[in-house]
Amino acid sequence: MNTEELNQALVALIEKKAELHTLKYDDARYDDVEEALHDLEDDFNDEYGEFLEAALDKVHTDLKSDTDVLLPTAYLPSTPGATPSPKEGVWVDSEKYPGKEARITLIPSPVRIMLTVGKQVQQELWKA
Repeated sequence: MNTEELNQALVALIEKKAELHTLKYDDARYDDVEEALHDLEDDFNDEYGEFLEAALDKVHTDLKSDTDVLLPTAYLPSTPGATPSPKEGVWVDSEKYPGKEARITLIPSPVRIMLTVGKQVQQELWKA
C-alpha cells in the first residue's frame, strides 16, 4: 500500500467535498461538482476500501462497538485539517465511552483514524 498515494487521494476527496459544501443547490456548477465527488468516492472505495475497511473493523472491535463498519468515505471530515470537530465522522456506540457521543473520523496527512468523544477526548486509533 502506497500511503503517499492514499493520502493524496484522501486530500483530493475531502477538498472536493468541501467545495461542494460551499455551493448552493441552484449554482450552475453544483451538479458537476457533485458528480465529480461521487466519482472520486467510487474510485477511492474501489482502490483503498478493502484496506481501510479492515482498519476500521479493527478500530470498531478495539472500541467494543457493535456499530456497523461503513464505507471509508463515510468517515471523512468536512475539511482536510488535522483536527476533526466533535460532530464530524461516524457516530459509534462504544462500551469504552458509555453514554458519550463518540465519533470516528478518517483524516489525512498522515492518513489516520481519530476518535473524538465530546470536546475532551481526541485520540489517534490507527495510522497508515
